[in-house]
Amino acid sequence: MDTVVNRLIRYAKVFSESDYYGQSGTPSNPAEFDMANLLVEELHGLGIDNAFVDETCYVYATIPATAGCEHLPAIGLIAHMDTTPDLTGKDVKPQIIHYEGGDIVLNQEKNIVMEAARFPELAKFVGQDLVCTDGTTLLGADDKAGVAIILQAVEELLAEKAPHGKICLGFTPDEEIGRGASNFDVQGFGADFAYTLDGGDITDFEYETFNAAMAHVTVNGFSIHPGTAKDKMKNALLMAMEFNALLPALETPGRTDGYEGFFHLQEMSGKVEQATMVYIIRDHSMERFQERKAAMAKAAAEMNRRYGENSVVCDMEDQYYNMYEVLKDRMEIVRLAEEAMKAAGIPNPTHSPIRGGTDGCMLTYKGLLCPNLPSAGHNAHGRFEYAPVESLKTGVRTVKSLLSPELVERVVMKKED
Repeated sequence: MDTVVNRLIRYAKVFSESDYYGQSGTPSNPAEFDMANLLVEELHGLGIDNAFVDETCYVYATIPATAGCEHLPAIGLIAHMDTTPDLTGKDVKPQIIHYEGGDIVLNQEKNIVMEAARFPELAKFVGQDLVCTDGTTLLGADDKAGVAIILQAVEELLAEKAPHGKICLGFTPDEEIGRGASNFDVQGFGADFAYTLDGGDITDFEYETFNAAMAHVTVNGFSIHPGTAKDKMKNALLMAMEFNALLPALETPGRTDGYEGFFHLQEMSGKVEQATMVYIIRDHSMERFQERKAAMAKAAAEMNRRYGENSVVCDMEDQYYNMYEVLKDRMEIVRLAEEAMKAAGIPNPTHSPIRGGTDGCMLTYKGLLCPNLPSAGHNAHGRFEYAPVESLKTGVRTVKSLLSPELVERVVMKKED
């Protein structure tokens, strides 16, 4: 039998980075099919012959309920196959380091060190093995740890001939660039509800996300020779800075946490004649989310009052909404996650608001309720990403507990013991 660690290492070595600027369809990077085809091959090897990858790089598989468990709800398990383009995921060289405290030398030749002072949460894992990078790439535990946990749990359940209801498996491309749920076949997937495994610390799960929008701001200036520019030139670059100054200075990602929302200037470019800015707008509260969008529109209106009509054009588009607004009426699904974590050996599971979104957020609004379970990764999107081996094993136990007929009947179906 495979191990969850071996799986993560194997998957991490497969280049499947999504691409912000790649092809317009899905997947954004054809290399993502390499990971998808590998998973289909492994699922077939486990005897799940109905596993397949579709033309848009989504992998689906179904495991029928065992005899006597046909009455249980069909539970979906979902993880994404792509890694972020924020740092290269090519030629990943995973290594296992036994952590004894202090700094971790990831790459002696290049003097790449994960400093304990910068990452104090490392103290929780003294005496444990950590799957790390060599410091030159990310690891890809976001979300290949989630993929590995799901596949390992399924392999063990089948090998043990453990009873279970119908299990629906889904692996998505392009989650890291916001397209992970775009072409997901909710109806064909066949689950009554599902869980993404795309969280962080193994003790923490999530069922609240941001409400999210993106704003593209175009600033139209007027260029003329600076020697004769008085009362004529409108410098779009300076106007862009002026627009940004109309937004709350302390409501940015670097100044907020928890349930606090923000305006985030992601991109800015241009010349005197024209400048463009790209913002993301985030808030857990729908009321404050709407107020933030109104503040962007008000800033544009003020700039147009100062400089003339169409000097600033602000186009906003909603991206996703807080899944809690739907899940709050089906909290037994959330409780099942919590009880499964307890059964896996986590005495006091915590939940945190996601300062972002997940595939599950968008799937929830498509009708597939989908909280987020931890996948044991830390320091995602960077060269200091790691996954504790014990946490990965706990993730496998969590998924197996989640599918336990006794737990599902007691928590979801509310059947008395």
